Amino acid sequence: MRRLLPALFLSVSLIACTTAARDNASAAASPALNDLTSFALMRIDQGNRTSAPLSVDQLADALKDYDVVFFGEWHDHPGNHLAEMALFRAIHQRSPHLALSLEQFERDVQPVVDDYMAGRIGEEALQRRGRAWNNYPESYRPLVEYAKENALPVIAAEAPARVVRCVGQEGAEFLSRMRPEQRHWAAAELHLDGGAYRDKFFRFLAEDNGHGEGAPTDMTGAPTAAALRSFAAQVTRDDTMAESIFLSLQKHPGQKVVHITGAFHVEGFLGTVERLKLRAPGLKIAVVAPVEADDPRHPEIGAQDMGNGNYAVLLRSLPKSYANDAEMKAAMMMGPMNVGPRRQCDL
Repeated sequence: MRRLLPALFLSVSLIACTTAARDNASAAASPALNDLTSFALMRIDQGNRTSAPLSVDQLADALKDYDVVFFGEWHDHPGNHLAEMALFRAIHQRSPHLALSLEQFERDVQPVVDDYMAGRIGEEALQRRGRAWNNYPESYRPLVEYAKENALPVIAAEAPARVVRCVGQEGAEFLSRMRPEQRHWAAAELHLDGGAYRDKFFRFLAEDNGHGEGAPTDMTGAPTAAALRSFAAQVTRDDTMAESIFLSLQKHPGQKVVHITGAFHVEGFLGTVERLKLRAPGLKIAVVAPVEADDPRHPEIGAQDMGNGNYAVLLRSLPKSYANDAEMKAAMMMGPMNVGPRRQCDL
């Protein structure tokens, strides 16, 4: 099963990667993915719908001329995180004027992140006051520590979760009711129009049973009010991350940005990517998207994944959450029911 949005986090230590892509970009096939820490990097030719394996150094060479690199991830995949670290280090070696942008820290804690990067607080305070993700130590600590040791800025790019929740409950109008000192926590402008990204998001809602909002469209095919609010919440995240990157580039001309985010936000050059392009059409943007290998012994990119990005990181499948439908239904029945009044949106 492909991982599109944040789910459960694995406590897996970051150890040396056992498998990397071959140095010969013209090789006929990528190397085998021997375990969950393995990854293979690929170049995707969008025009010819073909792919070729790359080494970390070859991909870093290819990316050095881009202004922004979006690295999509499955948040709980150890191989994905190992690939991010290896590539971020290699890009920095070629482009010293680099910033690390993270979905995993929210805008309102940027001062906390800055204090940590400047050595004014320790990591305990960063994780507690910065509301670091549960898998921060094994998944994002290496990136942040590398940035700290090399004096690279870290951008807390995401909108606060409580703001996103309130937009999901009340719609985009909630943002206009935020206090002036809080309004900058989310993007000044949201792009809520229909299109490929909204269609993709509604398909996700229709396939996922965990949202409790019902079908995203009514009997006439029109979006329901609940689905539009959910999409507004999703767009709040995408537009805020895009604006965070844009503002950093405006403040630091010539800077390059590597942005780490969930694959859903960048696949197909949609989501955060298209919203950054709307703000800065002249930017040269690359997308590195994760792809699940059907056969780990002979991994390759299927036709359905060719359009996900300029480049791909091939990964083994994570273990299935449930062995069968009966087990999944039993687990859902044991889980908390979505009942009771919603919390009032008061920041």
